Amino acid sequence: MRLALNLGYMVGGETPADQLRLTQQAERLGFDSVWAAEAYGADVVTLLSWLAAQTDTIAVGSAVMQIPGRTPANTAMTAAGLQNLSGGRFRLGLGVSGPQVSEGWHGVPFAKPLGRTRDYVQIVRKALNRDVVEHQGEHFTLPLPGSEGKGLKLMVRPVAPVPFYLAAVGPKNLELAGELFDGWLGLFYAPQFAAEQLTAIAAGRARVGKDLTDFDVQASFPLVVGSDAVACADPVRPYAALYVGGMGSRKNNFYNNLAVRMGYGAAAAEIQDLYLGGRQREAMAKVPTEFIDRTSLLGDRARLADRLAELAESGLTTCAVTPVGRNTDDKLAALETVAAALADI
Repeated sequence: MRLALNLGYMVGGETPADQLRLTQQAERLGFDSVWAAEAYGADVVTLLSWLAAQTDTIAVGSAVMQIPGRTPANTAMTAAGLQNLSGGRFRLGLGVSGPQVSEGWHGVPFAKPLGRTRDYVQIVRKALNRDVVEHQGEHFTLPLPGSEGKGLKLMVRPVAPVPFYLAAVGPKNLELAGELFDGWLGLFYAPQFAAEQLTAIAAGRARVGKDLTDFDVQASFPLVVGSDAVACADPVRPYAALYVGGMGSRKNNFYNNLAVRMGYGAAAAEIQDLYLGGRQREAMAKVPTEFIDRTSLLGDRARLADRLAELAESGLTTCAVTPVGRNTDDKLAALETVAAALADI
């Protein structure tokens, strides 16, 4: 199992300089990759380009580039550019986001996200393979019918194949990840629940005559280092409450649905009611400590080693960590501790 760094969004308390320090520390420690995300703030491509220019060996990945935010051709152009500028270190993580962002920010309908993703990735792959891009699907048709457009081929040749990842939560989307992608980007991954997720991915792989060999099962975990694991859970509460309670509408919150499938139905309903009712602090307090512990990395080096061993045994191939601390120095130290813990096993 490899380690990765997940920087999340370019917002909040960390400056770009802080994110670069964390990335360079991860590279020194032998981390496999660094990932960043976008929602409706700064785009992910600018940050990844900046990080790639100031590192040498660590791979840079988008977790995620939003499907509604770019045409498939634009994503292919961007992926080719990042792949060549980084010397072959780019990994393309895609996701449909949710209806609030897709429809409210990008003005793109969210309906039929599985079909939209399937159309989208097929076009991006054709372009990066430098095929003449022609596609007739439910969501995208290239060239545009009745127009002067014609099938075109990407002008630049990527220096290496671009690995494709899908951020997926629901069972059908997990199957799609297995069928069409090279890896999965997960959140709230717990060894006790992993079999259901990996079974869905494996079903998608089987559909195209493949198994999980060479498929990257990757998930992200908040990382809090300390002697008291229960106390370490507290800084993770705002993140967990936001996703379970407020990441989406009452009708469409994929993380709330995941918490329900994981056996936390009553808590998930209460957290959502409180969060959407403007009582965020109360929602944070209602997140079960067990849920946080199972989906985070909490504790001292020995406890982290035990958790990493459990994750590896469950089938995880890349463990992406988001260090939580009072300042950047604390986060740098946390990366060193988790690297040492992995070395211990």
